[in-house]
Amino acid sequence: MNPKLDRRAVLKLLSLLSAAQLGQPFFSRATGINSKDPKSPNILFIVFDTLSARHVSVYGYNRETTPNLLRFAEKATVYHSHHAGGNYTTPGTSSILTGTYPWSHRAFQLTANVIKGYEDRNIFHEFDGRKYTRIAYTHNSYAHVLLHQFRKDLEGLLPPQALSRWNSQFLDQLPEKDRNAISWAEVALTGAIGEMPTSLFYRLILNSVVRYNWVKGSQEYKDIFPRGIPGLPHLNFFLEDAMDWTYQQVETLPQPYFAYVHLLPPHAPYVTRKEFVDIFMDSWQPPKKPKHIFATDVSPTQLGNFRRLYDEYIAYTDAEFGRLYEKLHKSGKLDNTWIVFTSDHGEMFERGISGHITPTLYESITHVPLIIAAPGQQVRQDIYSLTSCVDLLPTLLHISGQAIPEWTEGIILPPFSQASSDPDRSIFTVEAKENSKWKPLTKSTVAMIKGNYKLIQYKGYSKVPEHHELYDLAIDPEELNNLFKTKPNLAAELKNELTLKLQGINNRYQ
Repeated sequence: MNPKLDRRAVLKLLSLLSAAQLGQPFFSRATGINSKDPKSPNILFIVFDTLSARHVSVYGYNRETTPNLLRFAEKATVYHSHHAGGNYTTPGTSSILTGTYPWSHRAFQLTANVIKGYEDRNIFHEFDGRKYTRIAYTHNSYAHVLLHQFRKDLEGLLPPQALSRWNSQFLDQLPEKDRNAISWAEVALTGAIGEMPTSLFYRLILNSVVRYNWVKGSQEYKDIFPRGIPGLPHLNFFLEDAMDWTYQQVETLPQPYFAYVHLLPPHAPYVTRKEFVDIFMDSWQPPKKPKHIFATDVSPTQLGNFRRLYDEYIAYTDAEFGRLYEKLHKSGKLDNTWIVFTSDHGEMFERGISGHITPTLYESITHVPLIIAAPGQQVRQDIYSLTSCVDLLPTLLHISGQAIPEWTEGIILPPFSQASSDPDRSIFTVEAKENSKWKPLTKSTVAMIKGNYKLIQYKGYSKVPEHHELYDLAIDPEELNNLFKTKPNLAAELKNELTLKLQGINNRYQ
């Protein structure tokens, strides 16, 4: 028997529930539940979208954005040089879930899936369903495209709108017989061939309805969220609901479980809760940086204001994580649960660029937090080795006593393996949203970090057909001094390594 979660039934039910009642257990399959070993440790994997390590006070940021995360870190392992696989949701999340770089899974366009052959190369598939109860949820529609692709390896997958307060994803509310025709209409209008429908067709037609719902909700809750309701115009939510739901899963899921929870904050729009509004109205200013060739029309004043709003939204996100952590601590759930805290990519407020949808790969976008708490851990450990998001899949399989597939491009994180601290290791971040997923990388930005040095290569852009930047992150963490011309031997060595790597990748797609 293979019962499926009825999405419209969930939506109908949620309309009748209070926020405190949102956390209900769910399964789309229950096969093998009784054969699981309840003594094996659980894994709670939490991703906060668009969270730059450069804005997290745990990592030395000037503003105290994350006091609760610091409390969590005091009984966890903190990774100080951890990097994303991509600079926005699709490639960054795909690299986390597959343990491979974007040039392998090829999900580097905005709404892309991983290519055929990688549908089974994901962390849920590798966590044996006979041993673990596997569930997933995300607020992020792009991340849900990926989770939907991996749904056969999940006992529970909740749609984004299930924990939203207002939803305008109209396709899910249509009769089943009408969906296929509308899906093809969306493909014709948007060119989104091979992608899960995003209901863009309906949003175009009913944009006025979406706007009305958003304005109505913002007015209704303006005393709590003065800047508007969190989320996006078509999908609004309270982070409080997601935290309550997450804790309810921890309490009710058959153990051991692997729970992947990917939440949208602090992704834009930066609409923090009332008590965090204007808490960073200070005189602090980040270092001034030159305007980049890919700069948009954003003034330094605007960048400073966006940065402040982002920092205040992080403080709200941190408070809600702290509330969840406190409940887990008091209930004793941490005694048999690993907690993984990370992000899919960062955010940028410098060089005339705001956000993360950019061809650039500076540390504000690629350097993300990673904090892992082992069951019952009482002492903080700090790891300064270079690590990548592709390392999470092999590491979590290792600590749960499962086999590591040979196709992963990651390694077991220190301190869980003594062989992990390789000083000659190189890690990569790839931006290629304008490149065909079926062709060699001819229009892309690739960042390679080896030791203290970071090489950024731009190729195929009309503004910069080929351009390189080289930084010593140990003495120049703000990436202000380009060494590519002043250290020619080092630059040539690193460029040659990256060139050979890309040639090997591109040969698959000639």
